[in-house]
Amino acid sequence: MKSLEILLETIKKDKTGIIGILIIIVILLYGILGSIFIMNLNIYDSIYYTIITIATVGYGDIIPITPLEKIFSVTLALSGVGLLAYIVTFIISSVTQNLHDIRSGRIMEKKLAEMENHYILCGFGRVGVAVYEELMKRNQKVIIIEKEEEKLDDIEGNDNVIALHANATEDKTLKKLNIDKSLGMIVTTGSDVDNLFIVLTTRELYKDAWIISRASKKENINRLKHAGANKVISPEASGGADIYFAAVEPNLVHITEKHGVDYIGKELEILRKYNCHLENIEYHFHGIKTPVSRTIGVMDENEEDNFIEKINSNENVRESLETIYNTVNDVHSHWLSGPDKSYLDLAIEELKKEGIVLGVNLSFDEINEFTKQFKE
Repeated sequence: MKSLEILLETIKKDKTGIIGILIIIVILLYGILGSIFIMNLNIYDSIYYTIITIATVGYGDIIPITPLEKIFSVTLALSGVGLLAYIVTFIISSVTQNLHDIRSGRIMEKKLAEMENHYILCGFGRVGVAVYEELMKRNQKVIIIEKEEEKLDDIEGNDNVIALHANATEDKTLKKLNIDKSLGMIVTTGSDVDNLFIVLTTRELYKDAWIISRASKKENINRLKHAGANKVISPEASGGADIYFAAVEPNLVHITEKHGVDYIGKELEILRKYNCHLENIEYHFHGIKTPVSRTIGVMDENEEDNFIEKINSNENVRESLETIYNTVNDVHSHWLSGPDKSYLDLAIEELKKEGIVLGVNLSFDEINEFTKQFKE
């Protein structure tokens, strides 16, 4: 019964199944009408003869005699053989495919249930892809939801990535995503209506979720904020990196340090150990509230090694860095990102043991006291 249910459900969804049913009907009609007009049988015997011939049973109680009757019987029998082969093949392939879908669904459900400390990316268009690339640079875990399946084809297999073909506007989809265990929800579909609905539903289901939404039109920014988005970014003025930083904001840590150029390599080594990254560097001048800041971005291991090698081998580069560090008495800050807060805590704890950390998430007044102290 279960196999029959699966078969019938597959036929409903599959055009090939519908065509197959039409072929069966045509063959039955051919057999019944041929039996009546060629074999000269009554309606009951015609149905009987058609069934046993198609099934290749052939009891021999009705025997074709004339050449036309023989040709009709042969063609009907051959049609029956082909029909049986088609039915058996279709049942096997349908049941196999459905079992595969069931297994895949269970595997996907298990992976989703086990996901935590991840980001959820709704929409995988141009903006979604840009945000995804920023997440991948930092080895973040992410669940991607996209209703157009072909957009997910180019995503490479990765234990940190789940690509889900689904509609993020549906409650049943959102409830599968472990939003309460995630680091943030990033909504980047091309439709502000869909974005508004996703934000509103997510906020209703998960009051503490950190939600970042794209707004294609500026007039919808306030609507999305009222719906529950913590931050709303317009791609007209911002790129994928801006949306990423808005999404990770609760998990960024601002650390203030004092060390010279010679210690940069050791600092990068410690951060690499915990898969954390220096997103920028801020040079603090006494009495000036806004630091001089520059973006570092994500460097891979080779880029970091090349950078350290350049400092050690190129006198001009080293002198330039030392001049900046000396000007601010080696006091500077970084925004640090990492897979989650636990990794950041481990990295900061090790940096503290090295004696270079002045403080974490310090205010301007606190940093200014350090710059004043070291200035004197």
